[in-house]
Amino acid sequence: MLAKTRSYALNGVDGYAVGVEVDLNAGLPSYDTVGLADTSVKESRERVRSAIKNSLLRYPLHKIVINLAPADSKKEGSHFDLAIAVAILAASEQLEGRAYQDYVFLGELSLDGSLHHVNGIMPLLIAAMQSGYTKFVVPSANAAEAAYVAGTQVYALDNLRQVYELLSDGETHAPLETKTFVAGRTEDKYHVDFAEVKGQYLAKRALEIAVAGGHNVLMIGPPGAGKTMMAKCVPTIMPDMTFEEAIEVTKIHSIAGVLDPTVGIVASRPFRTPHHTVTIPALMGGGTKAKPGEVSLAHNGVLFLDEMPEYQRRTLETMRQPLEDGAVTVSRAKQTLEYPAKFMLVASMNPCPCGNLGSSTQQCKCSAAEIHRYLAKLSGPLLDRIDLQIEVDGVAYEDLRSAERAESSASIRERVNRAREIQRQRYRGTGVYTNAAMTNAQVQRYCALDDACEEILRGAFRKLNLTARASTRILKVARTIADLENRESIGISHITEAIQYRSLDRKYWE
Repeated sequence: MLAKTRSYALNGVDGYAVGVEVDLNAGLPSYDTVGLADTSVKESRERVRSAIKNSLLRYPLHKIVINLAPADSKKEGSHFDLAIAVAILAASEQLEGRAYQDYVFLGELSLDGSLHHVNGIMPLLIAAMQSGYTKFVVPSANAAEAAYVAGTQVYALDNLRQVYELLSDGETHAPLETKTFVAGRTEDKYHVDFAEVKGQYLAKRALEIAVAGGHNVLMIGPPGAGKTMMAKCVPTIMPDMTFEEAIEVTKIHSIAGVLDPTVGIVASRPFRTPHHTVTIPALMGGGTKAKPGEVSLAHNGVLFLDEMPEYQRRTLETMRQPLEDGAVTVSRAKQTLEYPAKFMLVASMNPCPCGNLGSSTQQCKCSAAEIHRYLAKLSGPLLDRIDLQIEVDGVAYEDLRSAERAESSASIRERVNRAREIQRQRYRGTGVYTNAAMTNAQVQRYCALDDACEEILRGAFRKLNLTARASTRILKVARTIADLENRESIGISHITEAIQYRSLDRKYWE
């Protein structure tokens, strides 16, 4: 007898339908899987056999042939176990009627019949729902994640026996109740605040501008100046995530297997800080299963590279494409996947190997050749994609020991939210949400300069030997500064402040 069930597989962050066909024939008992299944799928034979027997159900002693369609796409993962087991039960006439055909089954089986947590539940459910499916059976360990997908009936069950009871008598189990999204409190997650940062007023101003417009930022200064501490404070002044942004981030984290199963959704903006020994596949995505990398895990959040020159130059150069496009393409021999990677880059570095070049309190002991080799690790094209370059000096003793608290993250975030709201209204319906993501046509429209500002930018272009990309990014930063002041047009103070954040190009790299 032939039976068909439905499951889903992942292609990047998108899902596609997989039909599970089981045919029972007379002959010596056997179990064959076709349809380009990987090892984890083929090993389902023993898991399914033991799970059916230990659930007090009958395992058919027939020649069993399982086909996973479409046959030309590789099937990976153990979440097909449940769909295969249900199809075997249906083909062996242990399920009455065809109610099982209304469901999409996702779950890994244990030998005792219990259902184990699987990665990627949310993108799988969303893809199936967009194709018209509304009923799902998933492991109870994935309940928190599945509960955020509205418009569906999701049954989160513990074992195969409960699935059998659901398909035999639908009234025995109730679907999950849909949860309402509440944005997470960043201060509760990160436990830092700009009020704890002593001094560094110019650096904090630049970071506020960077967050308000979604710009990339590089901090250069001696050791102990507070670069890392300020970078860790950046998420506390970022706007709360919308539900749509949270879903995008959750899909990526679920696929990568780093999502907290007890929470089920990423409610706060991610802050990723990979070590400088990170490999290219770990940073950009890849590996044997082409998983998302750090640039994608930082989507809609912050990617912090501490001591940037310590990273391999080849690794840093791979970031040029996602910094420009907001996405990363992972190509392997058998598949090509695209993951979103719209993150805010925050990087820090010392100005020289000893860290004291340009310091007002310490003497640099490095030779010119050593300084050149150190700074040459960052290429011009990569620096062109960093909008603000902040020079951070050491903190004065009076500021360090002062009992006066600086401006809090909550106060700064209020100004950031107002600037972001201006940008949302300005770019409404265009798919652009921040000044940093403006297209060239939008730069021409929204960053118009008067004659005085045009002359200032022209002089900076020639004096600093700027590229076309650098000058465009100066205009975007100036637009953000004007938004923070709620100004309709860019003024002289806005363009000059934006230009000063590019002055390190000449100071350190000329």
